[in-house]
Amino acid sequence: MIERPFFSPPDPVGRVAWRLRPSWKTWSIPWLVVELGVQFTLATWNINSVRLRINLVSRFLEEHAPDVLCLQETKCRDSEFPLAAFHKLGYPHVAINGQKGYHGVAVASKLPFDLIDRRSFCDKGDARHIAVTLSPTQGEGRPLTLHNFYVPAGGDEPDPDINPKFAHKLAFLDEMAEWVTSHQIAKTDAVIAGDLNIAPMEADVWNHKALLRVVSHTPVEVEKLGLVAEAGPWVDAMRHYVAQDEKLYTWWSYRAHDWAKSDRGRRLDHVWVSESLKPSLGGVRVVRESRGWERPSDHVPVIVHFNF
Repeated sequence: MIERPFFSPPDPVGRVAWRLRPSWKTWSIPWLVVELGVQFTLATWNINSVRLRINLVSRFLEEHAPDVLCLQETKCRDSEFPLAAFHKLGYPHVAINGQKGYHGVAVASKLPFDLIDRRSFCDKGDARHIAVTLSPTQGEGRPLTLHNFYVPAGGDEPDPDINPKFAHKLAFLDEMAEWVTSHQIAKTDAVIAGDLNIAPMEADVWNHKALLRVVSHTPVEVEKLGLVAEAGPWVDAMRHYVAQDEKLYTWWSYRAHDWAKSDRGRRLDHVWVSESLKPSLGGVRVVRESRGWERPSDHVPVIVHFNF
């Protein structure tokens, strides 16, 4: 496997006031700290069809009430997005980049924002990115730019010469790294959130050796995602609190007869923050129980807390 430093390890000193580390067979898994200052919460979730699972989105928003929710795989045109449901739930500000039946990203927010970008990577126009800028402190002069991504899955065969989907994924990551560098994306308060479709660390998959030839954990994917991370540089908000050798998953296959018992997961969903936001991190939560809801997504939400 290609050896490449990925993210900084968790800071063990002074940040974590208390930490809950239950068995990975349990449901909700929070790593939280004492809340100080202005609290702001950001969630990301590959919903696998927002119209089909709007009831699950509603349940999540009612139970957890993040300030901002990033969605991936919305799978609908902009005109078909269920705006009324989000408005009713207290999210009047929604930015959408969708298309019929595939892909699609959206940002729903309690706070007003400015839409700044819908970038088309690899010139495909396939609705994989949307960016907004907002003020978590609501007018106190600290704008934050949020980039919501759905990176290509890459198909089944990890060979770009015979699998155009995998070739597209690698090209997407190359362009993403160049974009972060050339536009200095992480030089101000910025966040990348979403389904990046790569589990980069050994503890991000249920069996490292078995998955080295499986798309999402191959060395070439890990290397290229590492280059995106280094281009910031970005801080992995989840691994800031969870040690790199601890298992951490956000996705479980629909193919599993009993997903919870077998627990063959992968961490495909990520939240990265610019170095300037690292001191404001306040905790993370993986909402594992949502994988057991009726007609679930195969991904679960990730919530990141900030204290400004």
